[in-house]
Amino acid sequence: MAAFVSSMIAMILMVAVCLYVGARRPIGTPVTWGEAMVGGTWVFGIMMLAYGIVPHQWLNYADNELLWRPDKLLVGISSGGVVFGNEAKDLGGTGRILINYQAIRDIIATVLYIVFLGGQMYLWSVWQKRGRKKPGDVEEARSRFGRPVLRKA
Repeated sequence: MAAFVSSMIAMILMVAVCLYVGARRPIGTPVTWGEAMVGGTWVFGIMMLAYGIVPHQWLNYADNELLWRPDKLLVGISSGGVVFGNEAKDLGGTGRILINYQAIRDIIATVLYIVFLGGQMYLWSVWQKRGRKKPGDVEEARSRFGRPVLRKA
């Protein structure tokens, strides 16, 4: 549990650092090769956490601490009714469907991947739109000297 939670926290903190740096950096500022290397390595680390380490730690947690194995049944459904727990092994009838905890574990891992992919696409959009002015923001008219114009000439 500690490894799963700490890897999630590390990933969230790394994304927060990206958003903080992106908010402070003006649009159009040239990027040096050193900044590009550090930024690329940083984003690679976030993606490694999101798509490799966090789902792996979830699977380890579910297997080792929660003991979600294929022989631990959650529910059994058939024409004979619905049975929860390990009594579902003895369930008879036609159209028998058994759902075990390992399937739930894998569904949660898949949801993690989908959420991370959606979050990555959202963050791409936020990064590309940073520094843009909102349509309602209208700048004051300025004179040739850079001061605001108080009245129309």
